[in-house]
Amino acid sequence: MAALLSVAIIALNEEKNLRPCLESVKWAKEIVVCDSGSTDRTLTIAAEYGARTFQDPWRGFSAHKNLALERCTQPWILVLDADERVPPELQGEIDAVLRADGPADGYSLARKNFFLGEWVRHGGWYPDRCLRLVRRGRGHFLPRAVHEALEVDGTIGTLRHPLEHHTYASVGDFLQRMDRYAALASGELHASGRRTRVRDLTLRPVWTFLRMYLVQRGFLDGWRGLLLAGLYACYTQAKYAYLWERERAARM
Repeated sequence: MAALLSVAIIALNEEKNLRPCLESVKWAKEIVVCDSGSTDRTLTIAAEYGARTFQDPWRGFSAHKNLALERCTQPWILVLDADERVPPELQGEIDAVLRADGPADGYSLARKNFFLGEWVRHGGWYPDRCLRLVRRGRGHFLPRAVHEALEVDGTIGTLRHPLEHHTYASVGDFLQRMDRYAALASGELHASGRRTRVRDLTLRPVWTFLRMYLVQRGFLDGWRGLLLAGLYACYTQAKYAYLWERERAARM
């Protein structure tokens, strides 16, 4: 029943990730790749898998993913990031949904998040459920600057087998994306009228670390859990530091 499925992917310079992603969904009827200006082999790799490819100026995460949804033609759409992969067990579950045409209008998937090549089971990284499979015309991404989420107009079901997410190949990769995401998140906070408090720069990062490492048992993931808790604490402080900087600039 793969003839009923479109796969929607946004991409920018994803040649290192895209091939295993597309290999895992090559059974789908249609693959739509919305690129925002890649200068590597992203589009060449997409073409090898028969994907319908588009290049558009970057619109932001939510808007670009909505553009990909609009370009899909099949009754069901699976939304993926280029660093995600669909294991055979999940493919079987998706196929069962397509055969039954539901019954729900959208389905949430668990994600197995990999950090530096290993699956991280704790620290809030699993099951990390997110809506990804949706009936065409029933879903759209809410207008958020970062950490965009799919909203479904209708009923929501769950799938048991997880999606694989091979994120952050290195600490440098994390720090590079952390800076971008923190800046985007601070802009969203600033636009909503949020102001920085002293505790945002002091206590909030500490709580982020303690929540991930102790409350969510990140310590069970060994040094990866320790490293991730520390990195996310840095992200939290960076986000509010950027917000403070925006407030300061607005007063000048």
